[in-house]
Amino acid sequence: MDLPVMPPVKPMLAKPAKKLPATDLAFEPKWDGYRCIVFRDGDEVVLGSRNEKPLNRYFPEMIAPLQASLPDRCVLDGELFVAIDGRLDFDALGQRIHPAESRVTMLAEKTPAEFVAFDLLALDDTSYVDRPFRDRRAALESIADGFAPPIHLAPATRDHTLAMEWFERFEGAGLDGLIVKQLDDPYRFDVRSQLKLKHARTADCVVAGYRMHKSGDGVGSLILGLYADDGQLWHVGVAASFTTKLRRQLLDEVAPLEMDDVAGHPWASWMDTEANANGSMPGAPNRWSGAGGRDHSWRPLRPDRVVEVGYTWATAGRFRGTTRLVRWRPDREPASCSTVQLAEPEPVPITEVLAAR
Repeated sequence: MDLPVMPPVKPMLAKPAKKLPATDLAFEPKWDGYRCIVFRDGDEVVLGSRNEKPLNRYFPEMIAPLQASLPDRCVLDGELFVAIDGRLDFDALGQRIHPAESRVTMLAEKTPAEFVAFDLLALDDTSYVDRPFRDRRAALESIADGFAPPIHLAPATRDHTLAMEWFERFEGAGLDGLIVKQLDDPYRFDVRSQLKLKHARTADCVVAGYRMHKSGDGVGSLILGLYADDGQLWHVGVAASFTTKLRRQLLDEVAPLEMDDVAGHPWASWMDTEANANGSMPGAPNRWSGAGGRDHSWRPLRPDRVVEVGYTWATAGRFRGTTRLVRWRPDREPASCSTVQLAEPEPVPITEVLAAR
C-alpha cells in the first residue's frame, strides 16, 4: 500500500459544544457506530479503527462493496454501523467484535455492517489533510456518485434550522445528535477541534451494586436499575468516570448497603455464569474479558437508594454513551423509579437519514 496518507491514523475528534462559533459551519448527523478510516490502494483495503487497530477481520463483508464503490486510491473517514429493523443497533454492532472466526462469518451474514463516509483525507496521489473542510467535503461529494449500499455519503447541511430539525427527528433512527464542523478547518489528527451537540436528559435510578475502581481506591462505577411494569428491577447501565475524591466518598455512601447474603438481591441469579454466558449482566464473563481482561466482578447492594443521572439517550431499555452522576435523591423511593423515564423517540427509518440533503 502506497497512499499520501498511510495507516494507522488517529481520526479527528469532537468535543461537546457549549456555544457555536460565529463562523461558517457544516452540520452532520452524529452516527452511533464504530469510527473507521478506510484506506484503499487498488485491491488492498484496510479498515482502521479509532485506536489504530485494524478492523478487517471483524467486518469481512465490507471489503468487496468498498472496492466496488470507492476510487482505486483514496482514504476516507467515516463510521461503520449496523441497522436492525431500519434503526441503528449498537449492541448488534458490538457483537461483531468476536475472537471466533466462525462467529464473525455468521454475523457478517446475519447482521451485515454498512459504512457512511463523512470526510476525505486523500484521493489518488493528493493528500487533502491540510485543505479546509469545505474542499474535503466537495471532493468527497464528487466521488459519492459511485457509492452504492452498503456504502453511503453522510448528509450535511449549512442550514442551522434544518440541522436542528435533524437533531430532533433523527434520534428516532438511533442517531445521538449532531457533529458541527468549521468549514475552514484542516483535518487535525487526534485533536478535538470539531464540536458535537448531544441530547441531555436525566433519570432517577436505583443503585443496586457497584464495582471497585481498577486502582482499588474507591468506587469505579455504580450499577443502576429501573423497575419495569412487571415489578422486576432491570439493569439499565452504570454511572462512572468519578474523581478520586468522589470515588472515596461513594465507597463510604454504599458501604452500609453491602449484602453479606446476596440470595435476596433482585439480581442474585446473575451470579450463575452459565446462565449469563452472553455477558449481558453485571459480573458475567463476556467477549472483552478473559485471562488478561478487565475485572467485571461486582458487589451487590440493597436496592434502597436512588441517584439522579444524566444521560444522552437510551435504546432497548439501556443507557447509551456516558452516564454521569448528578446527585443522590433521598426524597425518592426506589419503587418509584421506573423504566417509563426512558421513553424513546418516534421511530424513523435509517433510509430517511441517509437520503437527507
